[in-house]
Amino acid sequence: MHYNIKTTDFDITPEITKYLDDKLVTLEKYINKDDESVKCDVEIGKTTGHHQSGNIFKAEINVSIGKNLFRAVAEEETIYAAIDIVKDEITKRLKRNKEKRFVLFKKGGEKIKNILRFGRE
Repeated sequence: MHYNIKTTDFDITPEITKYLDDKLVTLEKYINKDDESVKCDVEIGKTTGHHQSGNIFKAEINVSIGKNLFRAVAEEETIYAAIDIVKDEITKRLKRNKEKRFVLFKKGGEKIKNILRFGRE
């Protein structure tokens, strides 16, 4: 899966890039690898620097598969925590979409079986 990384008020380090790569690899099991229409945009950065409690980091992931858009946003005190929360949220949404498609496929198969049986039991 190819993804674009955008940073806002934040310098990305190789450690953060590797951490982000490790987290985004887990999304591939919910996405068809051969599909060229899959786009993943990741935005990470500092939201503001004026908080008394320290910096607040934001992570956002947008995954578009054809006409469907899946989006997750998180704001946390560390960039790693924000990435973890966003990865969990987008994984949950992609998993729900995959299960939904599978259930619809199975229901279609059941209807076809009933049609072929002509309603006999």
